[in-house]
Amino acid sequence: MSETESSRRPSLRIAVVGHVDHGKSTLIGRLLHETGSLPEGKLAELEAYSRRRGVPLEWSFALDSFQAERDQAITIDTTQIPLRTARRDYIIIDAPGHKEFLKNMISGAAQADAAVLVIDSGEGVSEQSRRHAYLLQLLGLRQVVVAVNKMDVAGYRQDRFDAVRDEMLRYLKDIGLVPHHVVPIAARTGENLATRAPAMAWYSGPTLLEALDALMPAPAPTELPLRLPVQNVYRFDSRRIVAGRIESGMLRVGDTLIFSPGDKTARIKTIETWPEGQAPADARAGQPVGITLDQPIFVERGDVASHATRPPILTHVFRARLFWLGRTKLTVGATLRLKLATRVAPASIQSIDRIIDTDNLTGHESDAVAGNEIAEVTLRSPSLLALDEYQTNPTLGRFVLIDGYDTVGAGIVNMKGLPDERGTAAGTDKNLFATEHLLDSESRGRRNGHRGAVVWFTGLSGAGKSTLAMEVEKRLYLKGYQVYVLDGDNVRRGLNADLGFTPADRLENIRRIGEMAALFADAGMIVITAFISPYVSDRGRARQAAKGAFHEVYIKADVATCETRDPKGLYKRARAGDIANFTGISAPYEEPTSPELLIDTTRHPVEESVRTILDYIERKIVLKTARPAE
Repeated sequence: MSETESSRRPSLRIAVVGHVDHGKSTLIGRLLHETGSLPEGKLAELEAYSRRRGVPLEWSFALDSFQAERDQAITIDTTQIPLRTARRDYIIIDAPGHKEFLKNMISGAAQADAAVLVIDSGEGVSEQSRRHAYLLQLLGLRQVVVAVNKMDVAGYRQDRFDAVRDEMLRYLKDIGLVPHHVVPIAARTGENLATRAPAMAWYSGPTLLEALDALMPAPAPTELPLRLPVQNVYRFDSRRIVAGRIESGMLRVGDTLIFSPGDKTARIKTIETWPEGQAPADARAGQPVGITLDQPIFVERGDVASHATRPPILTHVFRARLFWLGRTKLTVGATLRLKLATRVAPASIQSIDRIIDTDNLTGHESDAVAGNEIAEVTLRSPSLLALDEYQTNPTLGRFVLIDGYDTVGAGIVNMKGLPDERGTAAGTDKNLFATEHLLDSESRGRRNGHRGAVVWFTGLSGAGKSTLAMEVEKRLYLKGYQVYVLDGDNVRRGLNADLGFTPADRLENIRRIGEMAALFADAGMIVITAFISPYVSDRGRARQAAKGAFHEVYIKADVATCETRDPKGLYKRARAGDIANFTGISAPYEEPTSPELLIDTTRHPVEESVRTILDYIERKIVLKTARPAE
């Protein structure tokens, strides 16, 4: 076949995974032989090598490139080898099955279009088999064929095949995978690989090769929103060429792009080619591309280009389902490097929400994630990140974690209960101009006897925010201070009556409160806010709006204590599923890391807490030289 004809043949990348000793490499070696894909002379080499070692013909030696693998009879690294059938070309990826080398298994499977999961008919579905299946689901591989191997050792018994098949099907169904076929095989003897096995006449399904030939190459995700992570920006003669690989969607000359997270926009002037020739008018998912823009905006590696109508999410915090590969346990507070497409940014583990048992799919709480465990975690980055939820757009919904030079984790993004911060990242309209007041803050302070301030109470529902805020307001008023409380429920009855409780509405609710509170403070008043305000980023924007007049007071109480108080019956309704996205139950609360004041209401009664807050306010806000008479 000519090189041109070969390049037109359809191709598919298949990862072969499974527990150590279940026969993956033997399966691949025999498949190569059955399809005539072994290099010339390789069979004689394998026969001679097996004779020298005093073992029967060992097909796995065709794959195991390292002497250490031959000595230990395990696959350490991923091996990729071409295989040809009458219908198409394949790249077979032999992924290691031993738990010590799961990092390489993930690396191999992540490159595949489909997978063959190999199960030993004698041992059955092992813990490692379940872990590999779960990782295939985690990596988004939906085309899976299960090969129940060593049927010769099991005496070709249909009842044994049925038992292993049914157990595997139950597990795959629980994790949301439906295999295309489950094929009984004997890899060493080649039965049911390319030809049917008379000893398994009870099986009427396809051979393994027929099952593989029925799989479809994954289509390029051109129907998804445009995502072009910037790889680099090159200067070439007078041009600045923005280069990268289109991960999803497509673009055309004349399209207006927005570059996240900076939200800079420009039109595509040209799509460049090398060597220079007729420039294309468009490009699509899977293509590396270089473009020039009509505006000299600053763009750098890690930025993501998209169309303005369907941009990625912007956030500092996201949830993830994470597979941990580190040698040491992962703990809350650990800071690592997050690689998301071409962006590398610092990220810390804000919380470990639960550990997932891949054997029975239950979850349990833990303060650490051990090696080879899968966990649901919340990550936070000081950098604003452009990403997508994995279920919406996998191309920008996958990430890895790096410690030094080692990849120590891989996961997928979930934004459940978290807001898109894009709306808050937009700049102020250039046609707006601030009007300066004729009175300054010092003059107002001398008149009132105190500086204007935002005293921001944050904490879970039931922690005691409103109770303390109202009592502190009364005491300050009796002392002659200008003070007012902005309470969550009260504000939602009027100013924010148009907002619901979605993550986006909660973000907007706190944004408005922060801006309004800053105006109160600028007017010289002490404004006390009593809002859950669960996100660090929201409170950070409120702090920025108030400039130096912001004082964060963490009214601390754990969920269990707040549930026992439950003054409004909200926790009970949230537990019953009547309230979605309820903070502390089905939505996260990000504790302040360095508040100006911490009040633990599980340890201190109301009166003591009120006195502590009053003492703080009078030390930090009241002007000693102009204090009003009590």
